[in-house]
Amino acid sequence: MISSENVSPTAHYTGEVWRRNGLSHPWLATAQGWAMFESLHPLMSASHALGGPSLETYLVARHLAIDAVLERAIERHGVSQVVEVAAGMSPRGWRFANRYGDRLTYVEADLPAMAQRKRRALRRIGSLSDHHRVQDLDALREDGPLSLAAIAEDLDPDRGVAIITEGLLAYLPADAVVRLWEQFAGTLAAFPAGRYVSDLHLGSVTSTLVRAFRLGLSAFVRGPVSLHFDEAADAEEQLRTCGFAMASVRPAARLAELPPESRGSMAHILEASTE
Repeated sequence: MISSENVSPTAHYTGEVWRRNGLSHPWLATAQGWAMFESLHPLMSASHALGGPSLETYLVARHLAIDAVLERAIERHGVSQVVEVAAGMSPRGWRFANRYGDRLTYVEADLPAMAQRKRRALRRIGSLSDHHRVQDLDALREDGPLSLAAIAEDLDPDRGVAIITEGLLAYLPADAVVRLWEQFAGTLAAFPAGRYVSDLHLGSVTSTLVRAFRLGLSAFVRGPVSLHFDEAADAEEQLRTCGFAMASVRPAARLAELPPESRGSMAHILEASTE
């Protein structure tokens, strides 16, 4: 398993990607993210020019697709509380809190050091409130003050909940992913509506360029990037086995209505429901 120290640099990089693509607030970007983006930019530009995958376009595609699924869950499926697990420097909480106001409770959760950095940024922006907060979380802990169960205790049991993970699953071994999904399904089942939304890598999405991209991402976080499922149907079956009543895995480009040239074809988004 990749350690949190290795994954945390990706939170800085993605924060810079979202800022440069008009999705984030400047105070959610970091100097580390700017430096990492600049160091990788020549390689990403070369890959893009050759028709290959770009880390930037991949990240934007998956981010916009998760936004689209979450928006539908709020507007159509009774979700009015969101917990974003391993939120990093994601701007989603800030944007959705601004959009929905006190109609939505948005909890951003991460390991203590990253959570503290996020609190400082959101405090500068003026976004923190009873409806938009940051809490410490170890996603793999099943009980105690750093667990998802502790966060769920503070939520309204009469309102629907969505759990979001973005950029987390690929850094976990298969058994940890299954335990995480079981924990999510069990937590969401206690609420009248429960949705889980995440990006997912599929082994069937293969090509020389995609394999090179995956190797580059592994080097970026100094550890293996895991492929847990070859096909969407495999992941959907596992989600149902973990306790979800409904599960689907679809291309991010389709969900976010992105053009084919967006090169977001590598990104897939899972949506699972406990209803």
